[in-house]
Amino acid sequence: MSIITILGAGAMGSGLCTPLCKSGWEVRLWGTWLDDHLIDACEAGKPHPRTKVPLAKGVKLYRSDELNKALEGADVVVMSVASVGVPKITEMALEGISKGKALWLTSKGFCPNQEGKIQLLPEAIRTIARQKGVSIPPIVAIAGPVKANECAEGKPTATIFGCKDIKVSQMYAREARTDVYCIEATDDETGVEICAPMKNVYAIALGIADGLEEGTGFPHHNLKAATFNRAIKEMSLLGQALGARMETAFGLPGVGDLEVTGLSGRNKVYGVRIGRGEKAKEALAEMDRLEQTVEGVPAAGLAAKLVEQSAPHLKEELTLLKAVNEILAGTDRPVVQVISEAVLPKRP
Repeated sequence: MSIITILGAGAMGSGLCTPLCKSGWEVRLWGTWLDDHLIDACEAGKPHPRTKVPLAKGVKLYRSDELNKALEGADVVVMSVASVGVPKITEMALEGISKGKALWLTSKGFCPNQEGKIQLLPEAIRTIARQKGVSIPPIVAIAGPVKANECAEGKPTATIFGCKDIKVSQMYAREARTDVYCIEATDDETGVEICAPMKNVYAIALGIADGLEEGTGFPHHNLKAATFNRAIKEMSLLGQALGARMETAFGLPGVGDLEVTGLSGRNKVYGVRIGRGEKAKEALAEMDRLEQTVEGVPAAGLAAKLVEQSAPHLKEELTLLKAVNEILAGTDRPVVQVISEAVLPKRP
């Protein structure tokens, strides 16, 4: 039986335990120093506080001071912490990661290096390892329309594993598959890693359209559809500029993941708050108080810097990204005007 150690006991880390247990892995779940209350609940047999679903039976739990023990003998390590924590956890777990056959990555975001260059997470992890003189195994980027609670509950789910070596992504797509957790394999790591954080950014805009309905009493479905269309186009444009395939944004990492994230989730909820009239910074502060991390907020600013550094020719073309950042900065203009100008077709 292969051993897999998941780093991060939040919603996605705990949700992933269900299909992995069912597909025959020995699953270890390690919690960071921020996860003690989550581990407490799971050890007590209660539903996981984030997914509201009991942890899969047979999962071995480890607390923050048991990292080395959790990594001992692991064939695969899964990085499943918030993107801001990826560099620190990578450094802490580097020895264990280096001994494994693969590093899976469910974290979604961008990461600035010491010089301020914005990197995709796999690139950031490889840079850290290289600076430490450590060789690490292939990275498998995991994304797609996966709500953690549904995954934990064993509901039908499609996801995608992306690795530069297609044979690696295909192998793990077979080994982690169940009857309901079904995996597509690709070698477009870059495309997967562009879509993963960008759909969080654009889900804020979709939420704003829903919030406008709550605030005005009248639906804005047409605006939401135009926003969805624009979001996918921009993900594809940015991906292509960085070496991804055009079609990746039109598959599970882009269309699929944006659809599910735009239906629910913290980024969408944040957008709803803004759309119905809350100030962006006040809404974010309240979600922070509720321990609801909105990863689309930092991702929006980092994405803009990524464009400036690596795809400056797209700066004016990515109108929806620009609009989201304007709103997050606290624009005085009506948000419906800002979004509309960004996504509605221009006069020919």
